Amino acid sequence: MNGLPLRHPPAVLPSSVSLREAQERLPLIVKVARLYHEHGLRQPEIAARLNMSQSRVSRLLKEGLETGIIRTIVVEPEGMFSQLEDRVCAAFGLRDVVVAGGVDEENESEAALLSAVGSAGARYLESTMLPTDRIGLSSWSASLLAVVEAMTPRTTRSAERIVQVIGGVGEPRAQVQATRLADRLARVTGAEIDYFHAPGVVASQAIRDSLLSDRQISGVRDEWERLTMALVGIGSVQPSELLVSSGNTLPEDDLRSLADQGAVGDVCLNFFDSDGVLVESDLVGRTLGIDAATLKAIPRRIGVAAGRRKLDAIRAALKGGWCDVLITDSNTAEALLPPEQ
Repeated sequence: MNGLPLRHPPAVLPSSVSLREAQERLPLIVKVARLYHEHGLRQPEIAARLNMSQSRVSRLLKEGLETGIIRTIVVEPEGMFSQLEDRVCAAFGLRDVVVAGGVDEENESEAALLSAVGSAGARYLESTMLPTDRIGLSSWSASLLAVVEAMTPRTTRSAERIVQVIGGVGEPRAQVQATRLADRLARVTGAEIDYFHAPGVVASQAIRDSLLSDRQISGVRDEWERLTMALVGIGSVQPSELLVSSGNTLPEDDLRSLADQGAVGDVCLNFFDSDGVLVESDLVGRTLGIDAATLKAIPRRIGVAAGRRKLDAIRAALKGGWCDVLITDSNTAEALLPPEQ
């Protein structure tokens, strides 16, 4: 690893090849391989130079790979974390992991985390979104806002629709931020937008059911089953000072009750325990937002979160299948991995 070639056995041609054929073919494989990989000639040029068919050139190159004569080495530039990404993917069975660097573990700050994760998340979205994507967007979070604000507006449409999947949480000023987030993502992608004009949590299930019967609210709710992608934050039961000061959090009594029932975090107000299992509190019946089954049915669910405070929540979200793509920083990614035996 680390850019060094792996140890290979000596080149061995198929057993069906005679010794004489092997002696004749090995030099030719080496010649073709060097022309292609070292001199940069294309296969038709090699065929013309060596007076052979292009299909034979292709077969010789393939044979060079199979026998170990040609060895492909990827040298990872400094500041990239592809091996760490692979390990986190394998540990939790994820579709993809994007790890941002540039955050000093000793002096980890909220601003540094947001900058690093925002840039990494923006690059990932810009390179993987499709013009046909219908994106479910959770409520405002500093991490999601950092990602969306780091994205560059496109001249052509890069997504079809942005759909809010949760009602407003906390004070009105926090709900304004959620609208700002959706507006910004719609602008940079050129997508249409569906706002979910409803509170995130109400006093009783009866009030919730009454609100869900509203035509505009139920219309947006129907869109949730047609989403191709979700972009969500991963919340902790212990909210950050930023969230508390912004008013974008549940009342303290609700948070305390959830913690008493074993909740460690949430995605779109679906609270789960340390194993990622949904906590069946009375909040479930009072929440206006995408439910667990509908959320988990979305083909691609991208969670954006980082930092020591959220570590238990992130780990639980991955274990429970709430996200299948994670965008985080290198310190968090390392901490998510089980200790090596």
